[in-house]
Amino acid sequence: MMSRGVFVTGTDTGIGKTLTSAILTSAWHATYWKPLQTGLNEEDGDSPTVKHLASLPAERLIPPAYALQAPLAPSAAADLEGIRINPGRLVLPDVNQPLVVEGAGGVMVPVTEDLLMIDIMARFALPVVIVARSGLGTINHSLLTIEALKRRGIEILGIVFSGDENPGNMRDIERIGQVQTLLSIPKIANITPQTISDYAKNVPALNNLLHRV
Repeated sequence: MMSRGVFVTGTDTGIGKTLTSAILTSAWHATYWKPLQTGLNEEDGDSPTVKHLASLPAERLIPPAYALQAPLAPSAAADLEGIRINPGRLVLPDVNQPLVVEGAGGVMVPVTEDLLMIDIMARFALPVVIVARSGLGTINHSLLTIEALKRRGIEILGIVFSGDENPGNMRDIERIGQVQTLLSIPKIANITPQTISDYAKNVPALNNLLHRV
């Protein structure tokens, strides 16, 4: 079973999607793409971060289709700038390596008046990696995300937990959601390219994971 890559989503904002994307990109020697970037008036964006952390050459970094200033959902950020997001521009790039696509926010984030992030995910037809907090509240948020994806028939490759390990929460989400844990990432005080490289060594090969889906 082969795949063009994975789509990384989260159960919340600020959940660790970019950190996870950098690890997966490094582990699979992948190309990274954040199609919808917001919040550029507060930070440089996720693409430069992943490029640095995963030590990516320029040819393995695809620029965003839309780069927006406000730290809001894509639809709201685009409205502030008088920009109309054209879904026709959200097309998977043709690359030779696996592709790690990082979403903006969670599955129900509005992209346009008529499209949610989950609609884009369904269109891309990539297996999904869910990034979730490990602590209080994660069971509800994670299971709701899992249910929404399964209702759309979107494959879930697995889940990555962010924060201090909580074996009980992890076990319940795996059992009830029928998903596998790919990785557990604790709070990291100083994230460096070496940190990413070290965690990437613990990520199974992409094709091995796809055979388990």
